[in-house]
Amino acid sequence: MPPVSHATSEPREGGRWIVRFETHVPFAYEAVWPALTTADGLYGWLAAADVLERRFGGSVALRRPYTGDTVWGKVTAWDTERVVEYTVTGEGRIRFHLDPVGTDSTVVRFLNERTGSEAERLDCLATWHEHFERLEAALGGQPVDWSVWTGDRRSQLRASYASFSRT
Repeated sequence: MPPVSHATSEPREGGRWIVRFETHVPFAYEAVWPALTTADGLYGWLAAADVLERRFGGSVALRRPYTGDTVWGKVTAWDTERVVEYTVTGEGRIRFHLDPVGTDSTVVRFLNERTGSEAERLDCLATWHEHFERLEAALGGQPVDWSVWTGDRRSQLRASYASFSRT
């Protein structure tokens, strides 16, 4: 699989910023959609979905298996097999938009809008980058084994994003 491209981020008013990824995954969108919208799918690359009401306005609770922290929120967009958006405390608005490319690949357009410091922005960039690497692996049949996860890859990615920010 090709590596995940670096994200972009842009400042907004009021101490807000947006992180954007656009990644191409070599899997049909029918395979990608459940990875973004089901408890089993999310657990393979992102978090444990302790609550996931799969509809607009539904409740969501995502627990990070590596820390045990849980964020709560709502499903704020739901367009079956195209767009899902979760808005959760502390993480802001998290939106996935799928565009099929032929019959066997998908472009995932991702946006995370939230507030935070410069350090939190760099952490967010690195975290989502690592998650998208995990998404591709999970879609390829290799979900993350949370019991052996370390922060090493995230630290490398954060350093990379920090070096871009200084240039």
